[in-house]
Amino acid sequence: MELNAIFMFPALLAAIMLGVHVSVALILVSFFFGFLAFGDVIFLQMYGMVVQTGSNFVLAAIPLFVLMGAFLERSGVAERLFQAIQIWVVRLPGGLAVATLCMCAVFAASAGIAGAVEVVVGLMAIPAMRKFNYDRGLVSGTICAGGSLGTIIPPSVTIVVYASIGQTSVSELFAAAMIPGFILAGMFMAYVVLRAILRPQDAPRPDLAEFSMPLGRKLLVTAQGLLPALSLVFAVLGSILMGIASPTEAAAVGVVGAFLLACLYRTMSFRVLYESFASTVQITAMIMLIVLGGTLFTGIFAVSGGGRMLSLFIENADIPPQIVVVVFLAIAFIAGFALDWVSIVMICVPIFTPIIKSIGIDPTWFAVMFLIVVQTSYLTPPMAPAVFYLKSIAPPDFTYGHMYRGVMPFVMIEIMLLGLLALFPELATWLPKVLYGAGWN
Repeated sequence: MELNAIFMFPALLAAIMLGVHVSVALILVSFFFGFLAFGDVIFLQMYGMVVQTGSNFVLAAIPLFVLMGAFLERSGVAERLFQAIQIWVVRLPGGLAVATLCMCAVFAASAGIAGAVEVVVGLMAIPAMRKFNYDRGLVSGTICAGGSLGTIIPPSVTIVVYASIGQTSVSELFAAAMIPGFILAGMFMAYVVLRAILRPQDAPRPDLAEFSMPLGRKLLVTAQGLLPALSLVFAVLGSILMGIASPTEAAAVGVVGAFLLACLYRTMSFRVLYESFASTVQITAMIMLIVLGGTLFTGIFAVSGGGRMLSLFIENADIPPQIVVVVFLAIAFIAGFALDWVSIVMICVPIFTPIIKSIGIDPTWFAVMFLIVVQTSYLTPPMAPAVFYLKSIAPPDFTYGHMYRGVMPFVMIEIMLLGLLALFPELATWLPKVLYGAGWN
């Protein structure tokens, strides 16, 4: 039976390489190997897994966060937010790129959906930076990397899915990812400023007269553009971290807040409502189908003895815990070349988490490390969803070459952050301990 577990991964990879959708490939491979191992009993087992997945209350937050992001995408908040940030940071070297990253960080903390962050910001940032002849690689890398912040900065849907599958508190993971997420945003901005200083031709200074205005006007623009978005962040994320609301309840508050902002800015209409709900159904269905497929796959892998076999191998080989962590992260990184983030989380987390706990590694710290690696998969070719999102909205003169070259420095920065977390685990574990007394013994 353990041979079934060994051959499940090559079979899954072969199905994906043949062009089968990831979710369908997961379900078909699970059914085939489950039938070989258990016969027609597999129908009953798979039905139980479907019920288990459908009744997971943590996943109820996903459609609400997606709907909140859809409302924000169409509400007019983004345009006002971008203008408010621009007028304060435009004087910095690479100021427009810095403003783009700032907006991505704030929008990520509001929406929680990486793709929505990138598309909304990109539609405004590309014309602004190209107007002043910013290097196309820098423009591409900035927007893709900024969009990827939606993977790690709470309230990220990625974190919600990880917490559900890894049997971890969503609130604790949000708290654990908070500091590393904003450190990463700061490192991205520092790179842009340094590059603009060393290579000013990549980020020419704009005409500051275009952005100059009286202080009173600046404060008014900031109040109109920045305060609503920050208020929404505080309402959603603050209520979760302070224990006032569960993630699902906070997501519902976020939906109401985003709807009211759209009404306030007079951008809400029946068409916006329809498009938002349609987008939410589409994205949620995609995520949940992969979640279901991943649950079936890892369930069959586990009952076939795959998890036990891997644990015994690590125990008998006497591999140091640090090496186990590096290997697991490397597997997730390589998987990102061909799989999307949902698939990586669904396949790897149920297998890795029990082993991580058994060898004495803090699962919260490992979760943050894993999430950062998943974030790199958002940028690394050939899958690179960030590049495909950008290509859909970029001008024709933006080639894949510009985009891939542009994202690579940001991938290296993410690897640097992994090194920082390895040296200073408290960056991920301190805030959960302060807020919830959470810790790993």
